[in-house]
Amino acid sequence: MITGASRGIGLAISERFRRAGVKVLAPTRKEMDLLLNESIDEYLLTLKAPVDILINNAGINILAGIAELSDGVMQDTMQTNLLAPLRIVRGIAKGMIKRKYGRIINISSIWGEITKPKRVTYSMSKAALNAMTRTLAVELAPYNILINSVAPGYVNTELTRKNNSVKEISAIKSGIPLKRLAEPEEIAEFVEFLASNRNTYITGQVIIIDGGFICL
Repeated sequence: MITGASRGIGLAISERFRRAGVKVLAPTRKEMDLLLNESIDEYLLTLKAPVDILINNAGINILAGIAELSDGVMQDTMQTNLLAPLRIVRGIAKGMIKRKYGRIINISSIWGEITKPKRVTYSMSKAALNAMTRTLAVELAPYNILINSVAPGYVNTELTRKNNSVKEISAIKSGIPLKRLAEPEEIAEFVEFLASNRNTYITGQVIIIDGGFICL
């Protein structure tokens, strides 16, 4: 099951899993609106087959300085990026515990580790998501459930282009040691490894994929 699979990193993950023969559930916003708890609960109740892999990928990043930060932006960001993933894990993990198997990957961000202006709620939500990952990794380890966060840096997605001008993206590239943005497929490849049976011992980690950006 992958949230936010219609574009960007989520779409790349979904396509990679399908090519590997994995049955993918990719609920649309109409099927499961992450802003509405009742929508999440109703969707989870419709699941008939067991879910062995959960990718919490959907997220929003609304730029706002503290003086202009609205209640709506605060609530929507925390709900979408943190509370909805937690609610989904709570629902899905019950079956994983019974089967004593599961792989959960939360798509976080480098902005959960570092930050910049106008990202207070986004950074808060991703830092808390990482804390959730670490805590649940300890709690779920006895049931052979491995949970990790993948924290991309700048990725060549619609969201990156929305929040940065062409000139800004050019400047960003020059500040990355590898001198380019990541491609969604590069993130998807590592997510696939974490979700596979090849991963037998990595859990509770926040794995940064940023081309060396935060090393500078």
